[in-house]
Amino acid sequence: MAYSTGISTPHKYIYFLLALVALCNTYEGQAQKEPQYTQYMYNIGSFNPAYVGTVENPEIIGLYRAQWLDIPGSPRTIRFGVNFPFENKKHGLGFNVVNDQLGPVTQTYVDLSYSYQFNVTYNTMLSFGMDVGGGFLDVDFSKGTFENPGEPILNRSPLNNFYPTIGAGLFLYSEDVWYFGLSIPNFLTDGIYNEDVAAIVEDNIHLNVIGGYVFDLSETLKFKPAFLLNYVNGAPLNTNISANFLINDRFTAGASYRIDNALSGLAGFQVSSSTFIGYSYDYNTNLLGEFNNGSHEIILKFYLGKGKGRSKDEKPDSKDQPKQIDTPRFF
Repeated sequence: MAYSTGISTPHKYIYFLLALVALCNTYEGQAQKEPQYTQYMYNIGSFNPAYVGTVENPEIIGLYRAQWLDIPGSPRTIRFGVNFPFENKKHGLGFNVVNDQLGPVTQTYVDLSYSYQFNVTYNTMLSFGMDVGGGFLDVDFSKGTFENPGEPILNRSPLNNFYPTIGAGLFLYSEDVWYFGLSIPNFLTDGIYNEDVAAIVEDNIHLNVIGGYVFDLSETLKFKPAFLLNYVNGAPLNTNISANFLINDRFTAGASYRIDNALSGLAGFQVSSSTFIGYSYDYNTNLLGEFNNGSHEIILKFYLGKGKGRSKDEKPDSKDQPKQIDTPRFF
């Protein structure tokens, strides 16, 4: 099956083969619940349910990612998320909807998360979380322009399937200083057995590991390195490292590197105490970089009730009542 890109021969065939290899690698390494984020430090609740109750105030998050511009059928991701901590500062709920499009395949994930946290020491908290939900899969090979429109697969009805997901995670952190998290987005790896889409939805267990630290370089400057590891049995380790600087608790600037894949620039602005906007641009450092104009990602976060919570110097009433992340933009 050949997809028409509108690019002159022979470049269109090189273009198509590169795109095909890249898309296949994406699904082999990141199928089911694993859309790719460059600003992962602001999207922890999307892949770790233990995070949702650790924030100080309720959060609403919106994200849009356009990957590999100029490659037809390249990934597009939209995320809507909510993190809601309870007043007892122990429990939390989260809600996520993620729509991920890649060529003729559209996957929409919906899940509800719950977390419970407690003090390990006076300044260290540990949160456990789990989420339940499912994925809606749609495969429509009639999308696009094909050089061989008579191929049998194009005459099949679109595939529409649902598969359940159950995930869990833990999140260990010290307020405004460091954090470390582990999560498995889905323990149900049976997949959907269909000869045409088995490679897309037949899944292995994914393990995500995230961590970060906040260094106070001065009263107006903070240094925030972070990392994210994605591990799937049988696939190369996906390693992301980043370094951001927070200036005057308002402006963020930095860079990120996805090993053997992409180099990224990041910027963020705290518009007000209740609103944050972030942007990133990825440039592929592999061969695919010669055939696309990079990837763009924008995130918008709203902190509801910001400024009405506990002040930063206020201590919890007892050792049984955990402290929380007072400045969500740090993490």
